[in-house]
Amino acid sequence: MRARFIFGEVGIGLRRNLTMTFAVMITVAISLSLLGIGLLSSAQVRVMKDYWYDKIEVSVFLCGPLSDSPSCSGGVVSSAQRLEIQNDLQSLPVVSKVYYESQSEAFQRFQERFKNSAISQNVTPDQLPESFRVKLKDPKQFAVVQSAFTGRPGVDVVQDQRTILEKFFKLLNVLRDGALAIGFASVLTAALLISNTLRIAAFNRRRETNVMKLVGASSFSIQLPFILEGVFATLVGWAFSTGLLSALKYVIDGRIAPLLTFTNFFSWNDVWVTSGYLLLAGLFVSTVASTLTLRK
Repeated sequence: MRARFIFGEVGIGLRRNLTMTFAVMITVAISLSLLGIGLLSSAQVRVMKDYWYDKIEVSVFLCGPLSDSPSCSGGVVSSAQRLEIQNDLQSLPVVSKVYYESQSEAFQRFQERFKNSAISQNVTPDQLPESFRVKLKDPKQFAVVQSAFTGRPGVDVVQDQRTILEKFFKLLNVLRDGALAIGFASVLTAALLISNTLRIAAFNRRRETNVMKLVGASSFSIQLPFILEGVFATLVGWAFSTGLLSALKYVIDGRIAPLLTFTNFFSWNDVWVTSGYLLLAGLFVSTVASTLTLRK
């Protein structure tokens, strides 16, 4: 009987403040969606890091006809130097695999990468250096290879692909942090709107609440219908935001992923985990905002 009364009061409150309740639902939905996009952005950065860091290689470029570094003062790398460098690379404990790329193979890869560019017409195979592409067991151990081979006769330059990716991921981290900041700011806005809506609802029903106090109702019994109104609006907004994030995942899998095959994207599990976080965040913000508003 008591539960039926409480839910009846919740229904009455929602109908009396239908416009404000609808505004709260929309605000919560947008706020949680923005926060969810920020959380999925974080998951996407993590997935891309795992994908690309697993493919990172160290390139040891050998001296060619166009090399001008001091270690190439003796001219083009000799067969003996090439073999010695390869053996030393393979003997390093941090090295997983070593691939040799000849000038013709480097030229072929260059042509494939820049096939639609005018620069591909002005480059010949003899202008590209030979190299060893080194796969490390741990990409963070690049310094071991760099210190061992930089400045060595026959070696022009040692290049770590990780340094290139780090700049890219720093940019992604900035965008991710920006999305999270906007999401948290939107959730705060939703909390303020929930608080304002409940304050108006409590004012409009002040006669009823005064009567309840006179007949001995506890403060919690009086506040509970208002709190549940905020929770209901939050649940509707959360359901909408989860649907929006699911639609985003469908678009990525169906339209974007087939075009951008050079990386992986966040999984459905990331979507459901994010949805769970949004539900907890929404209920927490709604409950705290309602309690603080109605505590008097």
